[in-house]
Amino acid sequence: MPELPDLEAYRTALAARIGGRPIDRVAITHPFVLRTATPPVTDIERRRVDSVRRIGKRIVLALDGALFVVVHLMIAGRLRWLAPGAKPPVRITLATFDFEGGRLALTEAGTRRRASIHVIAGESALAAIDPGGVEPLACDAATYAAVLRRGNHTLKRALTDPRAFAGIGNAYSDEVLHQARLSPLALTANLRDDDIARLHAATVDVLGRWTRKLVGEAAIAFPEKVTAFRPEMAVHGRHGLPCPDCGAPVQRIVYAENECNYCARCQTGGRVLADRALSRLLRSSYPRTLDDIG
Repeated sequence: MPELPDLEAYRTALAARIGGRPIDRVAITHPFVLRTATPPVTDIERRRVDSVRRIGKRIVLALDGALFVVVHLMIAGRLRWLAPGAKPPVRITLATFDFEGGRLALTEAGTRRRASIHVIAGESALAAIDPGGVEPLACDAATYAAVLRRGNHTLKRALTDPRAFAGIGNAYSDEVLHQARLSPLALTANLRDDDIARLHAATVDVLGRWTRKLVGEAAIAFPEKVTAFRPEMAVHGRHGLPCPDCGAPVQRIVYAENECNYCARCQTGGRVLADRALSRLLRSSYPRTLDDIG
């Protein structure tokens, strides 16, 4: 799923191409993608894009007349910028928006259609869809600590909860926790003040660094390879590969459709965290430490 740095890259690239321009035509290729009926989607045609915003993990086209097109890419949704009139990929294109200078296509790979478009009238209605998470690059250390301490959850869950922090998902939470040298399963209630300070600093550094990198690339060309798996990452998507800091093999916990990647030596004192499915299968043979892995 595209996260804060990727979405900021999209936002920057879109603002440069469609900011101040009217939507000439909209075509919904797969009706399921449109989740609202009022106002009708045709009402956005001939309206000018006043700004391109981001709300959490949603891209928002703010149009004149206080209409908003809200796009949630979910896991496999992507945006493509095409030449005027160019044909988008047939099977995976969900919708297209035509502008004088080009065509914006919303695509989604795979068979499970989760990406969505909402057409919303009014700022208050737009605010109602905001999950309420604070912007991690805009909140100070005190606010960050207060959000973490509102409940008692694992750090992985707390960082990826859109009601807590806006725009952090599976990939960048792994990177933040690795840099902060904290276990993904540590409970927020057990964190010391210095743990939270270190986590806040890591959040600002990791998200800021990746946002600057991807936005810089988007200033040159429209983002084409938006992925949660990047070779420069320290642990995310690098199961079995050496940690760039200590050389130990990166570990993972698999759950539902996601996996959590971490370094046991850097983050958990050498302890291998239990993978629910594998630990049940292997029972006493399941490795507990890096030494057990050999």
